[in-house]
Amino acid sequence: MFSEDSAAEGSILIKSIIMYSSSPLAFHIICDHDARQYLERRLRLLTHPQHDISVQFYRIPHESMVARIQREGALHTDHSAGVPGLMKLFIHEILPPSVERAIFVDTDAFFIADPTQLWDRFDAFKPGAAVSMPYHPDQYAPEWHHANRICSCVMLLDLKRLRELRLMDSAFYREQSLGGAPIPNGPPALAPPAFEAMYGPPVPDGDSDAGRRKYDGVKLGDQGYWWAIVSHRQDVFEPLSFDWEVSSCLMDMYSTGLGTDDAEEEAEVRHQVHVDDTLERGRAILPKMLHFNCLHGARYYEWSKWTDPSDGLAQRWGPAVQYHAGFKWLWLNNPSSNASLTIHTVDDVKFADELLAQTASHA
Repeated sequence: MFSEDSAAEGSILIKSIIMYSSSPLAFHIICDHDARQYLERRLRLLTHPQHDISVQFYRIPHESMVARIQREGALHTDHSAGVPGLMKLFIHEILPPSVERAIFVDTDAFFIADPTQLWDRFDAFKPGAAVSMPYHPDQYAPEWHHANRICSCVMLLDLKRLRELRLMDSAFYREQSLGGAPIPNGPPALAPPAFEAMYGPPVPDGDSDAGRRKYDGVKLGDQGYWWAIVSHRQDVFEPLSFDWEVSSCLMDMYSTGLGTDDAEEEAEVRHQVHVDDTLERGRAILPKMLHFNCLHGARYYEWSKWTDPSDGLAQRWGPAVQYHAGFKWLWLNNPSSNASLTIHTVDDVKFADELLAQTASHA
């Protein structure tokens, strides 16, 4: 989260996780100063949580993010998420090795069911799988290299496996030695062959005066890179149920929404959209997380059409947005609980490639 606006959205996501979770929680939040302040003010209202909660903030200066991208060699984005958005490719390098698994969720989403159910999906991973996200093989967008066939808005990440695979490249990894000290051996980075298979070899970056190169034609920010990775290495990919990605952008929430409480599965299936030619065909989508992307405005819950009685999205999901945005943090307290909340901040985070280089230089 890299702004107060993103933290305002993300706070609703965090609140929903706490509301519905049946398990202790550990949040790892990559952020800037403004986002941390916004979130911590609200978290401090939680004095008696139902379950133990650990919150770890990771503050990364913008120049450090830019430097890591440059060390990769050819990453480039024209997406509105900018440089911070590309950090989704480096979560395994930012979080410490002690964190072996993590779920990433975009800030403009929130849960309406127990997130423990999503965590349990790790147990269903096929051998060798490292990442799971929604998969939409029916989508068609050659101008994006069909990167809309996945959504990196929600990802189950086996961080330990991604580290073993050495997901992303670095100038440090490519060097034989640093300051006269040998760099420890490791596997060749997984991503570069995947990027070249989809986008071709890097070309000169016409927007840069430093002689940099870039992969050409990458769209949708980090999602374009993730699409190249999971397309090239299908052995590491596990499709995720649409239940966890009921999205307003492209998917139209599958045309499901709040309504008749005794609706039967046959009726739900009949009215669904964007499920033909997918793994979800023939079953009712059971919404467990809502994603309000592609809504104009700084904060999705302030979208102007939420108050428009004729808007279909507002009709189906407006009350859910209003409820979760307006639910008070104070109400999350359980006075009879002995559980605790702990908050820590890691300043000036170092990426794993930096730490490896430092280890070599001091050897």
